Amino acid sequence: MPKHSIHAVMAATALACLAAFGPTPGGAASPADRAAGQLSQVAPSRFVPGPCPKPPEPIEALSGARCGFLEVPENRSRPGGRTIKLAVAVIPAVTPAKPAQEPVVFMSGGPGGDAIDDIPFLVDSGLNRNRDLIVMTQRGDLYAQPNLACPEIDRFNARAVGLRYGAKPTEQLMLKAVKECRDRLTADGVDLSAYNTTENAADFADLRKALDLPRWNVYGYSYGSDLALTYLRLHPEGIRAVAIDSITPPQSATLPWGWSSAAEGINNIFEACAAQPACKDRYPDLPRTLTEQVRKLEAQPLRLNVAPPGGGEPVEVVLDGGGLLDLIVAFHPRPKDLPAALEELSNGNPKRFAQARAAGSVQNVGAFAHGLTESVACSEWAPGYSEPDVLKAGRKAFPGWPDTVLAQVPQLPFQYPACRIWNVPDRASVQRVATVSSVPALVISGTFDAKTGASWARGVARDLSRSTAVQIPGIGHWVVPQSPCAQRVLASFLARPTAPDTSCVDDLEPEPFTIIPK
Repeated sequence: MPKHSIHAVMAATALACLAAFGPTPGGAASPADRAAGQLSQVAPSRFVPGPCPKPPEPIEALSGARCGFLEVPENRSRPGGRTIKLAVAVIPAVTPAKPAQEPVVFMSGGPGGDAIDDIPFLVDSGLNRNRDLIVMTQRGDLYAQPNLACPEIDRFNARAVGLRYGAKPTEQLMLKAVKECRDRLTADGVDLSAYNTTENAADFADLRKALDLPRWNVYGYSYGSDLALTYLRLHPEGIRAVAIDSITPPQSATLPWGWSSAAEGINNIFEACAAQPACKDRYPDLPRTLTEQVRKLEAQPLRLNVAPPGGGEPVEVVLDGGGLLDLIVAFHPRPKDLPAALEELSNGNPKRFAQARAAGSVQNVGAFAHGLTESVACSEWAPGYSEPDVLKAGRKAFPGWPDTVLAQVPQLPFQYPACRIWNVPDRASVQRVATVSSVPALVISGTFDAKTGASWARGVARDLSRSTAVQIPGIGHWVVPQSPCAQRVLASFLARPTAPDTSCVDDLEPEPFTIIPK
């Protein structure tokens, strides 16, 4: 659900070229077309072979890939509207099986994340070991046409490291960036209402048909799990098996939901520390330490000049209570280092958190499709709730914390006022639906996940009658690339969807936490 995956973004600043998609904005006919009655029907979706995407840092797996674009209607409810293009890469199997195995199609997180950038993690995790791996950019993402990047928001995020996290001036600057992005996209003819999970799922259904594949397997993480479950519900034909990782349940994904996930992940980290004698002895009361530091920093924020971790000139950063929590939810620092970082902070050394905050001053401008994030969040996650509901959920998750911290969902601050600007139709009733299916499924969660809490996977698994659910101890968001055991489980599932070997999970424990001298 949240916007950013835990891995370092590989691609440097790059924007997909926007092509012309027809004479009219947003699927509407021009005055001349309307007068002449020349509005044509949208052609069926089709795959057009073409060159592979060219990220600034070359991706080795693309050198042998078959690539092209899937051309689909921007808005399937508006016949005669324009078409859009989604980049597709088919990564061949390392050791092709005979007969050929059904391929795996990947659904990336975000919404708005760069699926092409995820390819090295997928290859390293063995997704194309003995079957082809299909990666398609979701509508609006980098390398799709149009690209719903918002450089305006990227530049705000770079500036925000020197601002109070939840303060009114910060909100005003963010909303200005959101409005500028929306105005630019709509002026370019983008129909923002068409960038939603239903259309996204239909794109993948069209891709399978366009590639003439009788069956395939599906693997999605974070928002990609929301998308995979929606796809399974609406387009079950041709799906051999579905694996979902770091689960965002469509029926539960709302803005207040983020608070329960944050509390669960953080509490699991603290409980794991308490279960390790050395960690428990060195950091005896982490919940109290965190609460004290959040309150202290919210009352008296630190202002520091810090060089980003990757080098460069120092930047001014502000570390307040909201900013501290947001860093922790985003896994900065890593969970194994979190107890040490909190202990250092409580003793006047904020270096780890300050450096993590400074890292945000270096943005990969244009790489993340914030426009897709806003369209999904505002049409599917925000409706039916309000700012008071977010605050209520925050108070339940972290009793006694300052309301100024609890008023903003981690990773999605100021989302309700942003949605009033973004102004897309309410789609909650069609999207917040549980997926009930007998298609074999693998449900993978990490116990340290503070973005999509591991416990939410249980309800999803109950509705999938032939599902296998595993929790990987000590792992945060997007489990498979971080866990060799999860990789083995996924490989076994793809080979035998109804009887995967999960035995490696039995003896897993979180790795030892970092212990600093007293």
